Amino acid sequence: MNSSHYLRSMQKITEQPGLYRHLEKQDTAELLTNINREDQKVALAVEACIPALTALIDGIVPRMQRGGRIFYTGAGTSGRLGVLDASECPPTFGVPSEWVVGLIAGGDHALRHSVESAEDAEEQGWIDLEAHNIGPDDIMIGVAASGTTPYVVGGLKACRERGILTACVTCNPGAPVTEHADHPIVAVVGPEVVTGSTRMKSGTAQKLILNMITTTTMIRLGRVKDNRMVDMQLSNVKLVDRGIKMIVDALGISYDEAERRLLLVGSVRGVIEE
Repeated sequence: MNSSHYLRSMQKITEQPGLYRHLEKQDTAELLTNINREDQKVALAVEACIPALTALIDGIVPRMQRGGRIFYTGAGTSGRLGVLDASECPPTFGVPSEWVVGLIAGGDHALRHSVESAEDAEEQGWIDLEAHNIGPDDIMIGVAASGTTPYVVGGLKACRERGILTACVTCNPGAPVTEHADHPIVAVVGPEVVTGSTRMKSGTAQKLILNMITTTTMIRLGRVKDNRMVDMQLSNVKLVDRGIKMIVDALGISYDEAERRLLLVGSVRGVIEE
């Protein structure tokens, strides 16, 4: 079933009417209470995805150990969340930016400006991936709350045809992206407070799931020691201070001595393991 047929023939959960009517008549406290009540459903929906996430991450880790990379693709909010998660990996885990790559329909301009029509270009999904020389040890994760985004579907199809591991993160069971993903991750969060506004619960679920994918993967790859970001980039005063305190806690030395060693060695891991 292609994306356009799915749009015509099926009622997506993400497009179903919200539970709360006449929002414009509610006061501020009531609106916030209703939004918060719906948000509480998100963590439970993500919890139900843990078995599928486990299988995906157990497929990602050995590929990355062989030099593979994670590629996120998406459009609109979903695309921005993929780029955000990818962008946070280098400072958090001290890994090269090439390890996790976020691609958004419409290119980087779409991060700040709406380029909604770009998501309809099915062929562009593969073109953008191919520009990064995606290969057999890489992993392509299509992020699409609706599950119908042609840009994402096209990328998934092309990758699967070439034997590249595929996954998707969506909020609609049976959506087209699930048909082309080896590992479909489906977080059923229900209708949005503002009907169809998937930047709300759906976006929150996607953010949680992407966090889980990269954080768990990086831990499995040895980029965390105990529960500390020992490979983080020491790019500002706050992070240097955090690194010093990690060393103080790990080695039982004074703050000044920890600072001296950190500035000499240049990384928390280097100090702790020397």
